[in-house]
Amino acid sequence: MLAIDILKWPGVNQAFLFSLLLTTAMSLVVIPFGKRRPVDKKTTWGEAMLGSTYVFFTMFLAFGVVPHQFIVHADNELGWRKDKFLNGPFDILKAQANGGNFPFTLSYEAVRDVIAIVIHVYFIALMIYLFVWWQKRGEKTSKEVATSSYGRPLVRKG
Repeated sequence: MLAIDILKWPGVNQAFLFSLLLTTAMSLVVIPFGKRRPVDKKTTWGEAMLGSTYVFFTMFLAFGVVPHQFIVHADNELGWRKDKFLNGPFDILKAQANGGNFPFTLSYEAVRDVIAIVIHVYFIALMIYLFVWWQKRGEKTSKEVATSSYGRPLVRKG
C-alpha cells in the first residue's frame, strides 16, 4: 500500500496554511456571535476591551503573520528569488533580454509579492464584509408594497 503524506508535497507549508485557516476561522467566528447577541444590548467596558483585543489580534495575524509566512515559504522552500526568472510553459513569458518574445522580465520574487498583495486584499475584503455585516445585523428589510387608497399595489410585481 502506498502511503501519501499530503503535508510533505513540495509547495505545502504547514505554518502558512495553519495561519491562513486559523485567521479566516477567527474572523468568521464573529458571525455566530453576532447572531446570538441582542442588537439593542449595550456594550460594557469589559466587552469592548475584550472585543477590541480580539479584533486587533485577528488583524495582526491577517496582515502580519499570514503574509510573512507565505513570503518565508516562497523564499526558503520554493526558492523564489530575484535571479530566478519566470519563463512560463513553452517559454511564452521568456523576456526579450533573455532571447524570448515577452517585452519585460518577470522574476519569481515579483510573483511572490503579487501573491502577498492578494492575501492582503482577501483579508481586507473579509474584514470590510464582516464590519458591514456587524453594523447591519439588526436591520430588517420590509417587503411591503405601497398601496393606493383602494388597497391595490402601486408597483407592478415583476
